[in-house]
Amino acid sequence: MPDSANRIVQLARSQDRLTTRDYAKKVFDDFIEFHGDRNFRDDGAIIGGIASLAGRPVTIVGIQKGKSLQDNLDRNFGQPHPEGYRKALRLMKQAEKFGRPVITFINTAGAYPGSGAEERGQGEAIARNLLEMSDLKVPVIAIINGEGGSGGALALAVADRVWMLENTMYSILSPEGFATILWKDSSRAPEAAELLKITSKDLLANGVIDKIIPEEDTIALLKAALITELDALTSMTTEDLVEARYQRFRKY
Repeated sequence: MPDSANRIVQLARSQDRLTTRDYAKKVFDDFIEFHGDRNFRDDGAIIGGIASLAGRPVTIVGIQKGKSLQDNLDRNFGQPHPEGYRKALRLMKQAEKFGRPVITFINTAGAYPGSGAEERGQGEAIARNLLEMSDLKVPVIAIINGEGGSGGALALAVADRVWMLENTMYSILSPEGFATILWKDSSRAPEAAELLKITSKDLLANGVIDKIIPEEDTIALLKAALITELDALTSMTTEDLVEARYQRFRKY
């Protein structure tokens, strides 16, 4: 019997899941991390840098959750501030300049909603990423490797291919938020999770994502899939690549 949507939500939120840094070290070679948005500060909730994949230089950008309480505090529990999204965009534009494909990893409940983040332009930073990613002249592959929540996740997911690990979720709103808005009762979150259709199988069936990566031998399967997909995407002309990305999202 397949897992319920609520069970998938719990698995997606597990603190034991591999992080962006884990994937950067296990799937890729020679990862070098870059820091800062060149405007305000470095946001630990998003990490990024350059690496190689089967000899091909790539840029990696991803949301980083912690593996301990202190690590989560340092990384704001994987909820980026605007400077995190601006760092991500800086690295993606750098990748475009040097012709490197971009691989993003997404695991967040959403962008940080605090007053400071709003004062520094959280909405503008997310919107800017959506705009700029839609027109990047290099291949972009986005991977949901945990919780894909709201615009905070979408800000790294305007991609040519969007993949999900098997036991992950991707949604415009958390089940708790949905239940609170619809029924004024957050305890009905398990029911909301079923209605939202937020699991990888639901989203693949509805054409929102392109591939599910099984969570068994994940590293080898993900590496092989990335190599194959990047070979296909890099063979396309820049014009065809950008137009296909536009049409992918336009159909929604």
